Amino acid sequence: MNNIALGRYLPLDSKVHAMDPRAKIMILLFVMIAVFIPAGAIGYVVIGAFILACLFLSKLQIRFALRAMKPIIWMMIFLLVINVLVIKTGRPWIEWGWFSVYSDAVFQTLYIVVRLMFMIVLTTILTATTKPLDLTLGIEKLLKPFEKIGLPAHIIAMMISIALRFIPTLIEETQRIMNAQASRGVDFENGSLKEKVMSILSLIVPLFVSSFDRAEQLANAMEARGYDPNKQRTRYKVLKMHGIDRLGMFCSVCILGVCIGIWLL
Repeated sequence: MNNIALGRYLPLDSKVHAMDPRAKIMILLFVMIAVFIPAGAIGYVVIGAFILACLFLSKLQIRFALRAMKPIIWMMIFLLVINVLVIKTGRPWIEWGWFSVYSDAVFQTLYIVVRLMFMIVLTTILTATTKPLDLTLGIEKLLKPFEKIGLPAHIIAMMISIALRFIPTLIEETQRIMNAQASRGVDFENGSLKEKVMSILSLIVPLFVSSFDRAEQLANAMEARGYDPNKQRTRYKVLKMHGIDRLGMFCSVCILGVCIGIWLL
């Protein structure tokens, strides 16, 4: 469990931990939008510097944030292979018979990898510095205006919070099932394509069964405690914006504006 970063809360004493969850969610959204704007290398450098500053202020180690990248390493390799085979524009870097690697294929893969890395690290910072209950309250407050058009803000906030909370649990459950299947002789790395598919099925089926079982247990526990999403709820903690929250949102808006300006120019 200690090797899991995404979705895990770390009770540290930092400025980011003390920020309003609404401000952190808005900062995440603004920077996420900036990540998808094609601002080139300069835009990515600005976003990267902001993320490093957030890591420093939150007292999180870079190694901890990058640990969340492990599950998508194989997806990055797969993207690189697909782009090398499909994209044939730009300067040829490697030409060996029918096989060739062009510059646009490598750059396109790097752009995708950098965007994924930024998004995962930002989400890791949010979940590592915000308690699940505070995250639920922040999402609910931000969605409160949409209740006028019939959007169930509290239910959506609870669903998002539970989904983020269960990410480490599912990863841990996956590792436990893989160890159990490996002890029974299942090989996830070697063998033919058919054998690998069967080994993956032996992992997915019990994982789904375990996930549904955990979901049913959680639903029964919430029902036993009298949880009713349609009832009016009271809160012990009252959210209040401070100077650092406004400063963080201002910086994220500036980053978004810089990326848009670079894109338009």
